Amino acid sequence: MNKTELVESIHGKLGEGATKKCAEAALSAVLDSITAAVKKGEKVQLIGFGTFEMKTRAARTGLNPRTREAIKIAASTTLAFKPSSVFKKKVGKKPAKKK
Repeated sequence: MNKTELVESIHGKLGEGATKKCAEAALSAVLDSITAAVKKGEKVQLIGFGTFEMKTRAARTGLNPRTREAIKIAASTTLAFKPSSVFKKKVGKKPAKKK
């Protein structure tokens, strides 16, 4: 599903009184709010959906797979999303691949 399809889905759930422009504005407002909060270092927790937050990875030593030499990997920050248990139950697990 892409953004256009998501806007159409939201539009369908809002009912006849809403326009697609209204649905797109609502989606943009939600995404902008989540982005701004996470960018400030806040944790965004949506009950029943999941949690967005920035996590810090410490500096560490790794191996160059080609030369097997030790290399230093700098500390970094990354975006993390942890789905809630309710969301996991609704989506379900994918079946295991057969060998």
